[in-house]
Amino acid sequence: MKHDRPAVLILHRAPSEGAGGPEVWRESDAGVLEEAKNVAAALARRGFAHRTVGMGRLADVPGILAAAPEEVIFNLVESFASCPSDAGAVPSLARAFGKGCTGAGSPCLVVAQDKWQTKALLRAAGLPCPAAVVVPVGEKAPAGRLPVGPYIVKPVSLDASEGIDASSVVPQAGRALARAVARVHREFGQPALVEQYIAGRELNASVLARGGRVDVLPIAEIRFSSFPPGKPHIVDYAAKWLPESFEYRHTPRVIPACLTAGQTRTVQRLARAAWDAVGCSGYARVDFRLDARGRPTILEVNANPDTGDDAGFAAALEAAGISFEEFVESAVRDAYARAGRRPASRAARKPKGSRPVPRIRWAEPRDREGVLAFVAQSGFFRADEVAVAQELLDDALAKGPGGHYQSFVAENDAGAAAGWVCFGPTPCTIGTFDIYWIVVAPGAQRRGLGAALMTLAEGRIADGGGRLAVVETSGRPIYDPTRQFYLKIGYREAARIADFYSVGDPKVVYTKCVWRPCHSAIPGFSVNRKRW
Repeated sequence: MKHDRPAVLILHRAPSEGAGGPEVWRESDAGVLEEAKNVAAALARRGFAHRTVGMGRLADVPGILAAAPEEVIFNLVESFASCPSDAGAVPSLARAFGKGCTGAGSPCLVVAQDKWQTKALLRAAGLPCPAAVVVPVGEKAPAGRLPVGPYIVKPVSLDASEGIDASSVVPQAGRALARAVARVHREFGQPALVEQYIAGRELNASVLARGGRVDVLPIAEIRFSSFPPGKPHIVDYAAKWLPESFEYRHTPRVIPACLTAGQTRTVQRLARAAWDAVGCSGYARVDFRLDARGRPTILEVNANPDTGDDAGFAAALEAAGISFEEFVESAVRDAYARAGRRPASRAARKPKGSRPVPRIRWAEPRDREGVLAFVAQSGFFRADEVAVAQELLDDALAKGPGGHYQSFVAENDAGAAAGWVCFGPTPCTIGTFDIYWIVVAPGAQRRGLGAALMTLAEGRIADGGGRLAVVETSGRPIYDPTRQFYLKIGYREAARIADFYSVGDPKVVYTKCVWRPCHSAIPGFSVNRKRW
């Protein structure tokens, strides 16, 4: 297979056979078949080898991945019938089998599936979102903890507007609210989210990572001007999925939305901040309402949103001047790069005759002796420090991608390990990661291996919801090249502790923020009536 076009496996949910007969699909389930067809067509036009596989349950996924020769999974799995949240495990399984995976990682998908957890992360990041309470199954809405009405009542862990219609919006606490909560409990068997209803304008901001940057695409507005008095201005299930319904036919999308320059900047900033707070990667859509004073508040963060022809994300791509084929290719290349295989885009490749890009992969047992040898040969570490390196490496080799220590090697021309990086989340922190070891074999230095390994580590940290990378080193003169290396690749000195390693040997701490700033949207304009 060509290295510049990794083979792609399009993975989606398919109807399953159960004891009660074939599974009944809703319109929101069937929409994924359109997505898979469109992605396959785009890959074919771009020259990528690909195939499409559907499965009905999470237990099918390991067998499919184990037998798959493809290097990248295009993940279109949104839920499973038996347990919708199981879909969040697909990216982690792909990574465990050494494959790149498009879109968000497992931590993000699991959080984004739960509206209450998402709201908690947004609030912890200081971002505006409507006040709400969760009502467990079988319980009643707690009158003393309810925010000020009116309210909208939703299933806490469903997407695609499942379980939402006009009766979901109630003006105040009382019988109507109790009925709405009981309906969610009865029909969906999960807690109900009772959220303050914001009656203002509805906006969508699509966010896309490609070529090493994250862009907020043109902002869209959903119009409700044709709704009769008293009808709630919401994008419910009918508005998204039932073409013959009044709601579907009378909720046009306008893109870009008619906003002030200040509102546009605020929505872009909040969309990018929500992306970071929830740990998104690949692509996402953030939904907003404007309150009575015109201030944006975040309703939801949709990781891996619908990319069908009439979906809001596709409309945002069109308004930004990005073809669907370009999006699909960038998603594949981004996934391949995040798996530590190749750069994210053709533009990222170095010109002919320049230093070749090293191949980086997960550390394997065959690398152990070589890594420990060049750690010892570097001349920087005492015997007790080499023993610590051995302990971390052995732990990483034993536990694999699911362990605390994430361990990667850069190969030399013979395929042997010539550089090593080991990193993991810092205990008792949110989004902070330690880079424990970065070592390059003496004979392989000055070839870019160290910088490539650090870039890989930072990308993996960002994909895992990390925001801050921390690395420590000695302040002795022999470590001057090491400290200069960290400064050269964007780290800054954050702390210096005298006499830490020994008398006269200070510890120097360097940090780097691994998320990227927002870029401006590209103007464009269209009005249509499509799925959001």
